[in-house]
Amino acid sequence: MSNRDEFVTRFGGVFEHSSWIAERAWDNGRIVTPLHAGPVHEALCAEFRAASSDERMGVLRAHPDLAGKLAIAGGLTEESKSEQAGAGLDRLSADEHARFTKLNSRYMADFGFPFIIAVKGHDKNSILAAFETRVENDTETEFATACAEVEKIAGFRIHALLPEG
Repeated sequence: MSNRDEFVTRFGGVFEHSSWIAERAWDNGRIVTPLHAGPVHEALCAEFRAASSDERMGVLRAHPDLAGKLAIAGGLTEESKSEQAGAGLDRLSADEHARFTKLNSRYMADFGFPFIIAVKGHDKNSILAAFETRVENDTETEFATACAEVEKIAGFRIHALLPEG
């Protein structure tokens, strides 16, 4: 990868709708070639962590609700759609969907951002269990937990694009 535009095009979406993270990683000299998954993930996470609280909140707010309105309307990014489908969130019963909707509403009201979990390795039951536990957290704990989950999601997405190294 020889230039910023190529890098941002390829990695700008690994943090949901937040290409500024890839832009800053490139601009701040954090990207070393040849590209490998581990170092790229570390570089992007370093920029995310260096961002202001408001900027990180913006990244959290860019994520869709799990099994929410965007999923039903077909408005998810391809990555989010695939991730949610992999966990079975596209095949919920009416009762399960109602539970997700209720939890999404409560969580958003309590924290001001959607519930975020790296769904790889989870199914709908383990996601619901985590949701029901985490909705009881205080705001500071949940903000930190959601940020850590965003970094996990980015890692999975980067590993799908690049070899380990």
